[in-house]
Amino acid sequence: MSVYYVNKFLFQVDGNPDLLAHYKADPAALVDRWEADYGRRLGTNNSIETTSWLEFTEQERRALIEHDYVTLFEIGAHFFLCLTIFIAIYDEDYVKNSGPLSFQREYAAKLSHWLGKDSPTVAL
Repeated sequence: MSVYYVNKFLFQVDGNPDLLAHYKADPAALVDRWEADYGRRLGTNNSIETTSWLEFTEQERRALIEHDYVTLFEIGAHFFLCLTIFIAIYDEDYVKNSGPLSFQREYAAKLSHWLGKDSPTVAL
């Protein structure tokens, strides 16, 4: 599993309005684009030094493409990174349809089976 790589994706896409808009519109294309153009760069603003060993597992790729934040949490993606990127993607639409904090309530409900349990590790 490549928790670091998943967390890097969540952090970078959430922090870039252009990438975030593309991730909302076409998740599969953005995951492929990010992995080809951004993922293997060392650091955040470096376009010269790259690594060759990082890649998503099929489970990670599928969860990212499907916006499956429950699976991402369960495989060890950082809770806050998952929450903030999906708030950025879904909150406005949910507020229009169901009122304030409706996405956050759904997010909590879908993870409620974790109540009383230790959270998955976010250690690298």
